[in-house]
Amino acid sequence: MIEGVSSNIQALSAIGVSQAVTANNVANVNTDGYQTARVTLETGQGGTGVSVQEVARDQTPGPMYFENRPEETEDGVSRSYTAVEASNVDLPVQMVRMLLDHNAYSANIAAIRTQDELVGSVLDMTA
Repeated sequence: MIEGVSSNIQALSAIGVSQAVTANNVANVNTDGYQTARVTLETGQGGTGVSVQEVARDQTPGPMYFENRPEETEDGVSRSYTAVEASNVDLPVQMVRMLLDHNAYSANIAAIRTQDELVGSVLDMTA
C-alpha cells in the first residue's frame, strides 16, 4: 500500500477511537460519578501516521448535589439527604472535540482521495 495512504488510514482509525470515547462521554453526561475519558494521540511507528497513545480518565471531581434518598432503619424507612457527585463531563468541551475529530477525519479522507487521483493520473500517463 502507498505509505501516504497507510498513514492516513492509521489516522482515520485513531480519530475513530477518539470520536467513540467522546460519544461515550456525552452519553454519560447524566451518570453520577462518571469521569470524562480523553484520548491522547501520538505519531505512529517510524514517524508516520497517527496512533492512540492512551485513553485516560479526568480525575477532576464533578459537582456535588444533595439527593433525598430512602434509608431502611429498624423502625421502617426514613429519608435522609446524601451528597452525590455528578458527572464531570463538560458538554461544550466534548462538542469541540467532536468538531476537531470531524475536521481531522475529513482532511484525511481528502488526502486519500487526492493520492488516489494522483496514482490514477500517473497510471493513465503510463498506459
